[in-house]
Amino acid sequence: MNNPVASPLLSGRDAIVAGHRTHYLVGGDGPTVVFLHGWGLAHRTDQNALSQLAGSGMRVYAPAMPGFGGSTHLSDSEFSLDGYARWVSEFLRAVGIVEPVVLVGHSFGGGVAIRTAHDWPAQVRQLVLVNSIGGSAWSNGRGVVVAMRHRPLWDWGLHLQADLLPQRQIMRVLPVILRDAIPNLISNPRAVWNVANLARTADLTGELEELKRRRLPVVVVWSNQDNVIPAAATQSLRAALGDPHSVTVEGNHAWLLSDPRQFGEVITNIVGFPTVDSTGARGSS
Repeated sequence: MNNPVASPLLSGRDAIVAGHRTHYLVGGDGPTVVFLHGWGLAHRTDQNALSQLAGSGMRVYAPAMPGFGGSTHLSDSEFSLDGYARWVSEFLRAVGIVEPVVLVGHSFGGGVAIRTAHDWPAQVRQLVLVNSIGGSAWSNGRGVVVAMRHRPLWDWGLHLQADLLPQRQIMRVLPVILRDAIPNLISNPRAVWNVANLARTADLTGELEELKRRRLPVVVVWSNQDNVIPAAATQSLRAALGDPHSVTVEGNHAWLLSDPRQFGEVITNIVGFPTVDSTGARGSS
């Protein structure tokens, strides 16, 4: 089933994943890139940025993860990052993707991407973490670095607000976020709240260290004005990966919404970046 969307390069489709209907965007031809959206958002939130990828020679898939964008939420028994990772693995099979993909995750989607790459290694050939959760450290208001699990949920909310309001592109970014976040909050507030807590307490240091041991090609992208995922969290994520290839861009947590062209350029360059396989030999993605 097709669902109309604004972008001429991406079409909206439905798939049955784990017995439930899931909405996703797909478009373009070339290397397969799967994009996982951030907390509270949906598959279509980043469609302008994803259109840049589809137009630059990539086959792009962007699912609405469980609990968001009209996709059915995970059951209580499956509600965890490994449950979300299992869902991503099943989504790839449901839409007929058989080759390993470039998996790109933004914010909460980055945490899901980490677990997917860790738990389902045969399905991921390269991992791109964009302003991702998963780091173990947070610098509190007194400048003391503590474990991320001690960061209160209200602090995430305050910094999310600070991240959105001052930016010059607010009229471009805020309507898109509200369009997708408000329906999620209305239709499934429990899922939105639970995922927020899941993101807040996520410490994926062990999984990141294992990906380093496996030599999976990983690129970390972070924006230098991000108030949601602070520098300390990103630095701890990089440390667990053993100083991977990293890209720092101008902007805040939602930079891929305010500057979709830059996102397209960054990801296009990353997908073409020489990688190191498990034997240590260098190759091209």
